Parts: sequence; structure tokens; C-alpha cells
Amino acid sequence: MSLLKEKLAGQIPGLRQDLKELGMAHGDKQISTVTVGQAYGGMRGVKGMICDTSVVEPDQGLIIRGRPILDIKDKLPEEIFWLLITGELPSDAELKSLQNEFMAAASVPGYVWDVLAAMPKESHPMTMLDTAILVMQHESKFAARYHQMAKTDYWEAALEDAIAILGTIPVIAAGLYRMRYNKGPRIEPDTALDWAANYVHMLGLQETPDCYDMMRLYLTLHSDHEGGNVSANTCHTVGSALSDPYYAVSAGLNGLAGPLHGLANQECLGFVIKIRDQFGGVPTEEQLTKACWDLLNGGQVIPGYGHAVLRVPDPRFVAFHGFGKEHCADDEIYKIVDLLFQVAPKVLTEHGKAKNPWPNVDAGSGALLYHYGLTEFPYYTVLFSVSRAMGMLSQLVINRAIGTAITRPKSVSTDWIKEFVGASGAAG
Repeated sequence: MSLLKEKLAGQIPGLRQDLKELGMAHGDKQISTVTVGQAYGGMRGVKGMICDTSVVEPDQGLIIRGRPILDIKDKLPEEIFWLLITGELPSDAELKSLQNEFMAAASVPGYVWDVLAAMPKESHPMTMLDTAILVMQHESKFAARYHQMAKTDYWEAALEDAIAILGTIPVIAAGLYRMRYNKGPRIEPDTALDWAANYVHMLGLQETPDCYDMMRLYLTLHSDHEGGNVSANTCHTVGSALSDPYYAVSAGLNGLAGPLHGLANQECLGFVIKIRDQFGGVPTEEQLTKACWDLLNGGQVIPGYGHAVLRVPDPRFVAFHGFGKEHCADDEIYKIVDLLFQVAPKVLTEHGKAKNPWPNVDAGSGALLYHYGLTEFPYYTVLFSVSRAMGMLSQLVINRAIGTAITRPKSVSTDWIKEFVGASGAAG
């Protein structure tokens, strides 16, 4: 038994008992109400699901298993996955065990490359990635053993699939990058490197300590963001039907590909580059202030600023910004990101319509990728996906362990809403 599986097996009986006792003692207690505006507004703010891997607090940002993200930003992504699954950071031996599991699972079936090679040459990298994950469903241990497993054992097969997906996803992501952008033949994994450094190696980027650290930071910061975001929620919903992790993660990746979710960082970087080109370099504070006002007065937004939940600067942006200040402070793109951080909140505050004038993670992440040689914007969401797979899969494994029910909220019609509102008004 792997050390991660052994650790989780020891925790599951207590988790199940806690949930049983909570349900019996407090199952009828109300934790949320829903307004008409929320029903039409994407259910934002409605407390209606459980996620124990992480929470996002409006005044603090991302907290993974009780630890603010800035406190663990220097941990390896493998350590973060262990933390997501177990609630604890791994020992050296546990970390090495997990790294060995990832490396052992890093072999991508040949048919996956055949399918990717047969796709149109101009295919979007995200289409290639989620197709590859879905094609590999043939390898699912959960699907193969479903009819022979007891419900209480679902988590074991889900964990095996999770390890297999996390072992292969950076290999696939790097391989399709080199294929899609004509970078030459695939680069084989290096067993001496950690998960993020190996990804840099297989991409063919500069293999320097700084670049390794940038990728480690990127994959750690994007790993999870509670359960209600589109990719995690989609993965959860599909997985709740007992579709195996390959189906569920592929579905989650399709959600991550949307312009309102995973594509945001490339849009933010595009804006920064447009500013650079417009002014022939780094603008003055006055020039950038005017550019921001021109955007707002034209009915547009300042890319990278504002967040559905946060009401403070995204601590993930703070981490990226600090890394850039230490490693690429003279880079033109970084300088504009830094200046925008000084200008945009003031403009948005004076404008008065933004609930949150502060930067989110996307305001800074693209600048670092660009600096280290990843200049192909459409690929950025693939990087996000490699990281967010950790969050999706950790949530899925835990949900199979505690026997989470199939997702089936009740929907109502607009006519029902109109009748209900009218009846309520009359009663008042």
C-alpha cells in the first residue's frame, strides 16, 4: 500500500463518523437562503455544497486545509497535493513516496499520441489536453472495478486514477505543446527532477533554478480554489454520478477552458502587451491612468482586476508579484504589471462601480510565463489545468471516500418565480 493511500485509509473512518454525527444531530439546520437574484446570477454566494480541501475568504483569499496560501507558497506541488488529500504536509519519506508514484505513472499510452497527432494542426491546446484525458478513460481502474467494488472502497480506485492522471498530465501537456507549436520531438521525463521541474524540462524551457521555481510557484498557487468554481464544480457534478475520474476531470477541463475561468490570464497579459506596444515601452503613471479611464469610460473592464469573492488583493497575485520583483524586476512586462498595481485600484475606487478594485491572480501570472519563454497565449490554460487537476482530483477522491450523494439541485421555472414573488408580495 502506498503511503498516501495508507494515510487516507486511516483518516476515512473518522471522516465518515463525523459526517454521520453531523447529519443526525444537525441535518435540518438551515445554512443558507437563496434570493431571486442569486438564482438568476449563477448561484453566487449560495452555500449549498461542501469542500474541505480549501476555502476562499473574502478578506483573506485562498486557504488550503487551514493554511493561508502565502504560508505555503514555497512548497512543492506534490506537497500541496498531499496536503489537499490528507490535511497534513508530508514528511520527507511521504513526499518521496508520492513523487515515485507520480513518476511510475508518467508513461502515456501510445494511442493518446496517435489521437493528438490526428487532430487538426490548429486545434486549441485545451481541446488537445481534455481530449487526451478523456481518451485515457480506457485506463481507468475505477471503471474497470466498479461492479466488483463495495461503495466504501470507491475511494481506493479513485485515488489510483488520480495518481495516474497527475503522473501523466504534465507529460501530455508538455508533449502537446511541442507538437502544437512545432518545438521538435517530445522530451522524455527526467526521473531526477520533481514534478514541476520535470514539466519545465519536458516543455523545453530554460532549465534554471529560477524557471523551476517559477513553475513550482505557478502550479502550487493554481492548485485549488474551493468547490464552487466552474472546473471544480463541473468535475464534482460529473463525478457524483460515479463517472470515473477521467470523465470527471475531462469535463472539468472543458469548464476551465472558458473565457470567464481559465482563459483570463492570457487576456490580462494581452492587455499588458497592448499597453507596452501603445506607449513603446513602460508608460508613465499619468499615461497608464488615462488608459485605464479610457477603458472604463468605453464600457470595458481593466483585465485582471476584480474577483467574484475576494475583497482584498488576491494573495496569489501578491506571491507572483513578489517573485517577479525578486527575479525579473527589469522586465518591461513585469514593470507594467507593477505600475498597473499602483494605478488600477485608485482608478477603480474613484470610478466607484467595482466591488473589488484589487488584482486577482491572473493580473500577474502571465507576465512570469512570458518572461521565461512561454509566449504562446492559448497554451496558458493548459498550465492552469495541470495545476487545477490536483484540486479537482483531491476533492473527487474525498467525495468518494465519504460517499457524497449525486448532485441534483431542484430547478424552478421563471413562471414559478413570477408566481412566488407575486404571492409573497401580496402576503406582505
